[in-house]
Amino acid sequence: MNQNQTSINAMRMLGVDMINKANSGHPGIVLGAAPMMYSLYSEHMAYNPAEPKWFNRDRFVMAAGHGSGLLYSMLHLTGHNLSMDELKDFRQWESKTPGHPEYNHTEGVDTTSGPLGQGIAMATGMAIAELYMANRFNKEGYPVVDHHTFVLCGDGDLQEGVTQEAISLAGHLGLSKLVVLYDSNDIQLDGPVSMANSEDVKAKYESMNWSYLRVEDGEDAEAVAKAIEEAKKITDKPTIIEIKTVIGHGSPDAGSSSTHGSPIGEEKTVVTREALGWNHGPFEIPQEVYDDFKAKNEVKGVAAYESWAKMIEEYKAAYPEDAKYLLQTMNGEALDIDYDKIFDGYEPKASVATRASSGDVLKLLQGENPLLIGGSADLSGSTKVKGIDGNFSAKTPAGRNINYGVREHAMAAVVNGLTLHGLKGFGGGFFIFSDYMRPAMRMAALMGIPSIFAFTHDSVAVGEDGPTHEPVEQLAGLRAVPNMDVIRPADANEVMAAWQLAVESKTTPTSLVFTRQNVPTLDQASREGVAKGGYVISPEADKIDAILIATGSEVALAIESQKALKAKGIDTRVVSLPSFKRFNEQSAEYKESVLPLASRKRLGIEMGASLGWGQYVGLEGKLLTIDQFGASAPGGLVIEKYGFNVENVVKIVEEML
Repeated sequence: MNQNQTSINAMRMLGVDMINKANSGHPGIVLGAAPMMYSLYSEHMAYNPAEPKWFNRDRFVMAAGHGSGLLYSMLHLTGHNLSMDELKDFRQWESKTPGHPEYNHTEGVDTTSGPLGQGIAMATGMAIAELYMANRFNKEGYPVVDHHTFVLCGDGDLQEGVTQEAISLAGHLGLSKLVVLYDSNDIQLDGPVSMANSEDVKAKYESMNWSYLRVEDGEDAEAVAKAIEEAKKITDKPTIIEIKTVIGHGSPDAGSSSTHGSPIGEEKTVVTREALGWNHGPFEIPQEVYDDFKAKNEVKGVAAYESWAKMIEEYKAAYPEDAKYLLQTMNGEALDIDYDKIFDGYEPKASVATRASSGDVLKLLQGENPLLIGGSADLSGSTKVKGIDGNFSAKTPAGRNINYGVREHAMAAVVNGLTLHGLKGFGGGFFIFSDYMRPAMRMAALMGIPSIFAFTHDSVAVGEDGPTHEPVEQLAGLRAVPNMDVIRPADANEVMAAWQLAVESKTTPTSLVFTRQNVPTLDQASREGVAKGGYVISPEADKIDAILIATGSEVALAIESQKALKAKGIDTRVVSLPSFKRFNEQSAEYKESVLPLASRKRLGIEMGASLGWGQYVGLEGKLLTIDQFGASAPGGLVIEKYGFNVENVVKIVEEML
């Protein structure tokens, strides 16, 4: 057995041993796809285990996240900080080897993966980021950003809808440094792939402007390496390499769906060891395997890192201003931006939709922040969410507007890829279509990355388009996602604060929620108050008879109602509550200063579902919310019919008192 095969079999058996010990996992991909992983990491991937966050490393996305056992084996053998004891702790409490790869949890993992389809879409975002940053920062003789994004996927990935969206977008944009290794084993969990698919893979991907390569024998690591080399030479389109493999290779159940998601067990493992010629016990790896990976990476990845590190020092001296931005990006630092100066020059109209003021503010911020890049899902004219400097593509890489097309799910995942690479990615759409984006948004929250999702047309005020386009439960749904900051600003002043908070965030994604209809610009609005999630926007005159708590467009309604109630001798406080998450994170003292526990007569006002509001109004409070679908009619009439008017607010408060 030659050294390459020995190392490949070491990866295989480590993965099998991990899965057997955990009594949980997916051995099929570990046994079948090991040769392609070996070819990629030993012959092509530029990485340095001593500098795992090296900015110019090649990115690797294990889109088939159930293949985590294979990835962890590779990371261990290549010298990353992942010990044998951690491998033995696979899928156990607080281990560094969870069931599916997790970003910022295991060294060497470039993104969380597992939900099929997310990986290829995030990799598309990474490839966009590489191309944009290369154009932005590279100078003659200084290719400081120059790397590939590699993906390993399976049949299931390619069946997902989000993958079709991302593949189409990547081909359209001409992302030539995106290379997908397709583990084509003709098997999925329920049986043969043929029971669900009958498409011509080559014709399909070539029709979407991808280069298609094929390796007939996935056991031929040299053939795989040559195919990857060929893919790297293609400069006008992304590449998918279909590599024909046998799921569960070497095991008694090779080629069967039974090896996909269940341990093969000790008895069959003995047979597998014999079939592979592996004469070592569980978790026993000969030193020659470690030496093999180290030797190959020293002449490839480590050498590339050392050359790059030297180049960066020269770059800093030659281009100090560009180097400053690049280093801040590399280190995840906030850029030196004077938000007060930016916003002091912005004078919103007396009445303006928050989607319009959002568009104004985004444009101002992009003028000062070269890392902001994104666009809308074919709705920039309506959402006002648009990048500057023209449209992005391989031919126009300086453009910061990404025409995502009607691909909401891929858009959200691409935003995550942009953000993972160090940019400030954003994507915009109608709030109702956040449901199409939810899996990717959840991934952003899980990974703890500051992706920005900007939504407009936020309530039944949408009007004529009717209930299919009128959000009701979306606010409550997104607020329920852990680590998701949902900000619904009341006016242009709160919009400025919301965008600043989203851009400055480091570990939390932000969902910005804006109106279609005009709302008054409020003199009392406070950017500092928005940062705390909630604040007293209009205080009581003397004593608190009741508190009106509102978000977004309903804050103006609450203030108008306060005046009407005052005329009736009822003294109220108005609280703007743009972010439940931020307010809940404040000290008990601050929350008491805004919502005193002694003041139990409270009315929550929001054109959305009531779910979640009980924590603020309590048992003695009331709600003016919407727990039914909207209706098709002029927006103003719909608002009236649902009771969002001064007269109804006054009536509810009087009844409460």
